[in-house]
Amino acid sequence: MRLVSYPGGFGRVEGDAVIPMGDDISEWLETSEVVEGAAVPLASLDLLAPVPRPRTIICVGRNYVAHAAERGVDPPAEPILFPKFVTSVAPAGAVVTLPRPVREPDYEAELGVVIGRRAKDVSRANALEYVAGYTCLNDLTARDLQRSGGQWTRGKAIDGFLPMGPELVTSDEVGDPHQLQIECRVNGETRQSSHTSLLIFPIDELIAFITQTVTLQPGDVIATGTPAGVGAAMDPPRFLADGDVVEVEIERVGKLETRISAPHLV
Repeated sequence: MRLVSYPGGFGRVEGDAVIPMGDDISEWLETSEVVEGAAVPLASLDLLAPVPRPRTIICVGRNYVAHAAERGVDPPAEPILFPKFVTSVAPAGAVVTLPRPVREPDYEAELGVVIGRRAKDVSRANALEYVAGYTCLNDLTARDLQRSGGQWTRGKAIDGFLPMGPELVTSDEVGDPHQLQIECRVNGETRQSSHTSLLIFPIDELIAFITQTVTLQPGDVIATGTPAGVGAAMDPPRFLADGDVVEVEIERVGKLETRISAPHLV
């Protein structure tokens, strides 16, 4: 299934229509209780992020060898984790307004993993059974703020800095999540082009590692890391500017578009 959320509910996409399935997608993931409503035109809905209010968002840093190399560091020995907050979440098609302190905004195309049931101390062998599905993410980053202070949160967990969507595609429809082409385009120019088979720490390993210390709940999101091609690594660096349109496209998952508003950078 392909699931979308909108004000007041969520439902599955069938052609140009949405079949309402309930009030809250996270609650449905937990209970699987469905009360179907009459179909409504997809175009008539103001879509939210597929999981509008995840309780926990865990992001993974430097999870592709080529991305670690372009940042001038060795691949990590174990996953690098950092949080984003529910206020970071933005829907597909959103205009993300950059705060005035941000001077070096960057894009990061990522495969998002949405958890389907409570996960604690999960074994790697069983980890993918806890996945409800997948979505497109853009882990927007303020590189200048990321560098300052010796930690990443201030440059990462900014309001609106996790565009997500437009759909949550269930695991059965995606198939093997480690066999997906992933791309990022800025104003139509391809900046990132890679494949999820190149993840240093695959999704099952990430879930097992995270749930050693953090209990994941239905609707929680893992951002699995970005491939090479970020703007900060270019010579000279090519950061995002006012009016830029960023597209993240992942095979069998969808295409996420975000527009940047940064009049203070003009």
